[in-house]
Parts: sequence; C-alpha cells; structure tokens
Amino acid sequence: MADFQISLEILAFSLLCTFVALGLLLRERWRSRRIRAKLVTVSEEMDTMSLYDSNTGLLSRNGIETALGHWIARADQDGSAFCAVFLSIDEFKSHNQAFGQEFGDHLIRLSAQRLEALLPAGADLSCFNDGEFVLLLSGNGNVGLDTARLLLERFSQPLKHAHGTTVLTCSIGVSIYPEHGARSRLLVNASIAARQVSRQGGGDFCLYDPQMSADLREQTLLVADLRQAIELGQLELYFQPKVDARTLHITAAEALLRWHHPQRGHVSPAVFIPLAERNGLINMIGNWVIEEACRVAGRWREVGLRMRVAVNISGYQMRQEDLVERIADALQRHHLQPGRFTCEITESVAMEDTKGTQQTFEKMRAMGLHVSIDDFGTGYSSLATLRRLPASELKVDRAFVSDLAESEDARSIASSIIGLAKALNLKVVAEGVETQQQCDSLMKMGCDELQGYLFSRPIPAAEMERLALAAPSERRGPGFSDSLFNATVVADLADLSDLGGGSR
Repeated sequence: MADFQISLEILAFSLLCTFVALGLLLRERWRSRRIRAKLVTVSEEMDTMSLYDSNTGLLSRNGIETALGHWIARADQDGSAFCAVFLSIDEFKSHNQAFGQEFGDHLIRLSAQRLEALLPAGADLSCFNDGEFVLLLSGNGNVGLDTARLLLERFSQPLKHAHGTTVLTCSIGVSIYPEHGARSRLLVNASIAARQVSRQGGGDFCLYDPQMSADLREQTLLVADLRQAIELGQLELYFQPKVDARTLHITAAEALLRWHHPQRGHVSPAVFIPLAERNGLINMIGNWVIEEACRVAGRWREVGLRMRVAVNISGYQMRQEDLVERIADALQRHHLQPGRFTCEITESVAMEDTKGTQQTFEKMRAMGLHVSIDDFGTGYSSLATLRRLPASELKVDRAFVSDLAESEDARSIASSIIGLAKALNLKVVAEGVETQQQCDSLMKMGCDELQGYLFSRPIPAAEMERLALAAPSERRGPGFSDSLFNATVVADLADLSDLGGGSR
C-alpha cells in the first residue's frame, strides 16, 4: 500500500512538472511571437523611414528609386513618357567646407522648400544626396527642359540665412523614359547630363545625350592618368616673363602648368584643372607647383637672378590648414626668403569672408609673403575688404586689357582699377598685353608691370633663365634687360584656375 502511494505521488509530481514545462513552453512561444511581431513592425518602420530624408522630409535616395519603379510600371502599361530631372547645387562642398555641415544642411532645407513650391501635380521630389535633388514628372523632353528652366530661375534668387545672403546656382540634367534608358540607367544618365553642365561652369541645364556617357568614361580614364602624372614626371612648369612698365626690363615670371601625356600629348589645363578640382586632386597638384616653383627660383638665385616668384593659390588650397607651413618648408628647402614669394589669389577667392580663408591671409601676412589679387575687376570687391587684405598688388584682368583699343568702358575700368590701387598703395600688373598700343595706354595710366605675348610666350624654365640673363642688344623686340631686381620688382606665378594659357 505504501509503495502504491509513493507511485501515485511520483506520477502526480511528473504530471505537475509536465504541465509546468508545457506552460513555460507556451509562454515562450507567445513571447517569441510577440517579439517577432515587434521585429516585423520595427522592420517595416525602418523600411518606411529609409524612404524619406530626415533633414528635408522629402523622399530619400531609396524612396525615389522605389517611386521610379512605380513610374516605369505605369509608363510600360499605358505607353506614356516621363522625365527624370537631376539638380546639383554648384560648389555645394565649398559652402560646406567654408561654413560647416550644419550650414550645409540648412541650405539643403531652404533649397528643398523652394523646389517643393514648384513641384507639378503628381510629381515626386527626392533629396538624393548632399546638394543633389531628383524630380520625376510626367511628360516628354520639352516638359523636362521647361521645368528645368523654371527651377534654374527660381534657384538663382538670393537665399537669406544667419551668415548673410547666398546666391546659389545649380546644374540640371534631364533624361526621358524610355528613350534614355531603363530603370538602372535613367537616373544615372540624368546625373551625367548635370555633370556635363557643371563641367562647363554650372548655372544651366541640358538634355542627356549618349555622347555624354562616352565623354564621362574618357574623363574617368584621364583622372586615373592624372593621379600618376606627378609621380611619372609628366607635369612641368613653363614661365612667362613680366616687364617693368617704365624700363621694359624683365622683372618676374609667371609659372604655367603643362601636362605632357605619353599617349595623348599636350593636355590642356582647361581640361585637367577642373577635373582635378572635382576629383580631389587640386591640392596635391597645387602643392607640387609650390615645390617646383621654389626649386626653379632657387636655381635662378644660384646663377645671380633674384626673381621673386608667385604661385596662384586656389580656393581649395586657401582652406588647407597647413598651406602657409607648406610654403615655408619649400622656401627653406630651396634657400629663398618669404619676400621673394607671391601668392596670387583670384578676386572671388579673396573676397570669401570665411574663417579659414581669413586665417590663411593672416598667416601669409605674418610670414612676410606677398599677396596679389588676380583677375581684378571681374568680382565684387568692396573697398573695405581690399583694405583689410594683406595684398601688395592687383592684377588687371586680361578682358579689360584686350578691349583697350576698342572700348571706352574698358579704358575707364582699367584706369579706375589703377587709380584705386595707387590710392591703396598697391602695385598694378596688367596681363594679356598683345599690342604696342595696349602697352602705351597702360604705361600712360601708370601701370607698374606688363605681361603678355607682346613680350614672350610661356617658355620652359631653362629658356626663361637664358632670356633673363640675355643683354638687351641680344634680343629683338621691346628692349629686354637683365632681371636683377630692384625695389620696384614684383614677380608672379599663374592662377591655378588658369594654369595653362598664360597672358597673351
């Protein structure tokens, strides 16, 4: 009897354990289902969130690509056409670098608001990437181009913000479905068209053409070659002399960059400099130019020529924190004094009222470098800004020099620039002097130095050295003389944005 009771107790305990285990199992299954349901919900929410840009509230890149699938399905079903409009804010990265990421995000939000206000009924708008927007709308190429024209006009209106007012421009490309490719290519081709506009200076729009893809492939190969050009010794500096306007003695040399490609031959700087800027190579090339210019100037010093050199500094370089230190190191390596080195900076870059640019100017001033404001007269300088800059000279843009004989306006502008420079105790260089008449006019206006094809084309460093050492009687033309410098001498090197052409 006792054994039977024990057996019953064991059986009861086993059943109890079974029920407890079953209960725990059921509870875990219930919890697992709840967790799976929550995970599904979270996943769906994340998928939804990925369709929208957090900064603007517009469709994101994923969102517009999803929408594109619906547009294509509808177009395939009813035989209709639609357009992809790709808009890229010109120089957006420069704005970001100058004022910071927060300011860049603010610009994108303001731009998005403008674009939304112009959005046609039924269209989709996306913040595709930093500074890039994509618009999908019904219609053929004419509709797309009309929309692009409207966007361009509205986009160019000034934007007010905490830092002041900014006038943005944009590059717009248009592609059409199905003419310009299936889903995988439509947005790509619209972006290629926008890049084409950007390469030509921006602030415009165009319709995609298949030749653009071939051009892009060609440029991609060219960029790969450019990355190796310095290492392979394919870059070279040519020099174009400047002369004292009173004596016509050679006083300086402007360095002009040349690329000798082993297969392509001479590649124009008008082609490879913009490529370098767009692909992050301009600082590397600019640093090489500084080093090479100092090396050549050091060689000239050894043979008795005291020519001051000037290197144009791009906007990208001006934002390099160690730019002035790089210049100082190059000068020290080649035993040159800072007073023999001039930094040529375009007017538009000089007028940038950014912390980084102004700090670089102050470092240049403290080190004793000379600063030249290049292409003067083409920008929007203020007298107050000019007085604040540590500049020692202004360069009259060649556009005014070339029109001196035909245009009273050009003569007035050139005369005014020279007068302004004198009032600010700055020297004046006129570039692009091609005729004796231009030379005479500039001399009468009081210009300090002249440069152009009237005196010499750009020539290799060795030839420039021979020219500078030659006596006046050994030269034809307008009285060249020794280039041993006196107090009036200023030398300059070329603008990296115009490294190839020289002053005609």
